[in-house]
Amino acid sequence: MWQSVENWLSQNGIEMTQLMQISKALGLIVLIAVVVHFILQRGIVGTLKRRADQSRAMWRHALFSGKLFSRIFLVIQGMLIGIQANLWLSQESIIREWIVTLVALWVVLFTLLALFSALDVADTLLARTAFGRNMPVRGIVQSLKIVFFVIAALLATSIMVDKSPVILLSGLGAMTAVIMLVFRDPILGLVAGVQLSANKMLSVGDWLEMPKYGADGDVIDISLTTVKVQNWDKTITTIPTYSLISDSFKNWKGMQVSGGRRIKRSVLIDATSVHFLSPQEVEQLTRAKLLEPYLKHKVEEISAFNQRHNYDDGSLINGRHLTNLGSLRAYLERYLRAHPEIHQSMTLMVRQLAPTHEGIAMELYCFAANTEWVEYERIQSDLFDHVYAVLPQFGLRVAQAPTGSDFRRLSPAAPQAWIEPALNDERASQQ
Repeated sequence: MWQSVENWLSQNGIEMTQLMQISKALGLIVLIAVVVHFILQRGIVGTLKRRADQSRAMWRHALFSGKLFSRIFLVIQGMLIGIQANLWLSQESIIREWIVTLVALWVVLFTLLALFSALDVADTLLARTAFGRNMPVRGIVQSLKIVFFVIAALLATSIMVDKSPVILLSGLGAMTAVIMLVFRDPILGLVAGVQLSANKMLSVGDWLEMPKYGADGDVIDISLTTVKVQNWDKTITTIPTYSLISDSFKNWKGMQVSGGRRIKRSVLIDATSVHFLSPQEVEQLTRAKLLEPYLKHKVEEISAFNQRHNYDDGSLINGRHLTNLGSLRAYLERYLRAHPEIHQSMTLMVRQLAPTHEGIAMELYCFAANTEWVEYERIQSDLFDHVYAVLPQFGLRVAQAPTGSDFRRLSPAAPQAWIEPALNDERASQQ
């Protein structure tokens, strides 16, 4: 058996004396590599990591969370082994060629991992800055990782086949269509990410609404191929990044930045309850602090107009008269102007929409001064609580579909106590 080993060594140009020299060289290389490893990994990296753990600086923790320095030192160790192989082993030795090849692959691998760690550190640190929140940093990082991986794969292949990377690149030209098909989503995602960041269309933390994908909530992550949205029911919706460019979506960030959230809601009023105000009703409404200046001014204006045109006051059809619906509209507008939780520098109006078979819609269009969801809903609810409560003061009724109670009142067998209020309301509306 020993003779067979000697024959194999002689066939590869290795004599026993050379074998002893190679063994000594390899032992020296291993010894130096182990010493350097303990100095770099146990000494320098260990000391720096302990100091980082004791520090409160975020960037120190980020540097060591991804093993950045460990991988950089492994690259240095590989390069030192390659240098030693060239120093202690002869140029004709096949073992030196094996070691140099393995060292080259080692350096490529850990250089790639070190670049990945550096990108992760940059992603972590930028995510805490305003610039990073407005940029799709995660997508850019993933794109760079793909590019570095492709370059590393080409270098590793060229090392193993002992060919120039340029030759391999020239051969990849025929595979362009296949590469485009395989990396279609990452390429589209990269293009979409650049457009989203360049046009400031979307960033992490924005409120996104996209009904096509059932998304309505906060953006929690923008990656190379997907955007994750946490909906208000705490579910997660994943949207292809490129869809944000090819399809339309609503970003509520403008509303949040403006400081005002729109209230656009109407109340339906029974058309049969609309009438001209009597002098007694005008006098009663004049007691309202917000309405007093308006009513006094309108009464003087209408009286002067009717006297100037000699209109007969005996008929309400002649001339101009105040209505309960118009007075309500004037009151609500002044109520909104005086409301402390309504944004006064934004559009504010109370308008009458086109009547329908359901009634006359009186719409309140204004902006709440608080954009936070819970507070916004409270302000809107309080506002319409007041609207519904104040309608009877103007002799108006809310329009709604008949209920079971209404039909029981119309029934021939209905008690007289139910019928009389309905008849009284009808007589009052006719007067």
